[in-house]
Amino acid sequence: MPENEPAPRPTPGKRQASAQSLRWSTRQLTTMALLMAVGLILSFVEFPLLPGTDFLKFDASSVAALLGGFSYGPGSGCVIGILVAWIHGLFNGNLAGALMNSVVVIAFVLPAAFAYRRNPSIATKIIGLFISSICMITVAILMNLLVTPTYMGAPLEAVIALISPVLLPFNILKALINAVLAFILERSLRSFLAR
Repeated sequence: MPENEPAPRPTPGKRQASAQSLRWSTRQLTTMALLMAVGLILSFVEFPLLPGTDFLKFDASSVAALLGGFSYGPGSGCVIGILVAWIHGLFNGNLAGALMNSVVVIAFVLPAAFAYRRNPSIATKIIGLFISSICMITVAILMNLLVTPTYMGAPLEAVIALISPVLLPFNILKALINAVLAFILERSLRSFLAR
């Protein structure tokens, strides 16, 4: 293009498309921030699922992360879950718990969000939630075996002895409740969470 020629002006359609994509990005960020706030509130609503296991408490904060993953992709869901886990951990002064929760929420969000992203159907969502639940249970037990002895000083043998009677049932219940809540809420909030 010669130096004295003015640069071509963008057509109105291009300007509108650019403004539209900016608005979507702002909506996504706002919705993710809202989901993170809800997840953070839910992280402080904790209660034991099994009698006599007050050291293991359930909270539904992973549901907010999974809703973000269904709506905006696996990366967005993981960011929501990780931020909630670390903010909660900083408030409680439990960074080992924050590390464990971060890894567990990633294991819960990624399979279902990836599956749903590729094929957004009810069947895919159910299969993805089932796989996510299996991953969450497995990773939670592995993290207990790795982190609890290292950072909390519990003997590895004691943690291994808790797998069958305590850790496995707790994590199965936790995964089941989170999966059912995420399934119901995603269907109920679909129009609000739409991209």
